[in-house]
Amino acid sequence: MIRRPEERRGKSPGMGEMGEKLRRFLSLPVIAVISLMSFVHYSTVFIFVDCWFGLRSIAGICNALSFSFLALMCVGSFCASVLIDPGQVPASFVPDVEGSDGHGGRLKFCGKCRIYKPPRAHHCRICKRCVLKMDHHCLWINNCVGYANYKTFIVFVFYATTSAIYAMVIFMGNALQNGRSFIGKDSFKLFSVGFGSTIIILSVLLGTLLGWHIFLLLHNMTTIEYREGIRAIWLAGKSGQRYHHPFDLGRHKNLSSILGSNAFKWCCPLALGHLRDGTQFPTCREVMS
Repeated sequence: MIRRPEERRGKSPGMGEMGEKLRRFLSLPVIAVISLMSFVHYSTVFIFVDCWFGLRSIAGICNALSFSFLALMCVGSFCASVLIDPGQVPASFVPDVEGSDGHGGRLKFCGKCRIYKPPRAHHCRICKRCVLKMDHHCLWINNCVGYANYKTFIVFVFYATTSAIYAMVIFMGNALQNGRSFIGKDSFKLFSVGFGSTIIILSVLLGTLLGWHIFLLLHNMTTIEYREGIRAIWLAGKSGQRYHHPFDLGRHKNLSSILGSNAFKWCCPLALGHLRDGTQFPTCREVMS
């Protein structure tokens, strides 16, 4: 008899669900991210924007409000990434065809959860359950990145990258505008060097992460599928064939299937109405036929 993970633990699905989600914020990496975002926001607005423009000037107010909006969206999308369940295999899931996943591949059975896995689902050894369209387990959100929160995670990375670059521009503008007087004060020099180094490193790291996930978005591919595709490409090349990711529907359809059909809602982390149950995905063969 195949039992759900909740049944094996003696719990009913959803028992203490909100409490478990809120406990994710007690993770040291999550606390570190929230602290870092607070530090960058305070320093950028109340120190560097004020030092450059003055918070009572029109330019200062505009920059302070603009950066605060980005910071608010960054915090909101981060919290959503932490709280939103990435997606678990529905209790009602039954494979369409015995022995096949419906996409030409062999049906996979998870020996740990004792359930059949839908296409693109993988078992997370940290969460100890199967996750729909799993991309990776992210230490910094103390949660898996999967079907239900992948868009939210991407939006968070986008706002975090934009905020870091904005803060770097404000910092560099201060340095160029005020010259030696900007970093010449003994009480301010060490702080400026530390903040500048931090924000530059953040901009590079987050920009690289954003670029990577944009690449995955354009190819409708997860990080796990990319790694698996490397071997598939090698095997296809060895036999004189060309590998094509089966879920790559073309750039426009890839983006709309993940971010939504309305481009104006792409940057809204909670615009998730286009998501379904995460157990079935169209393939390029089905679209072309």
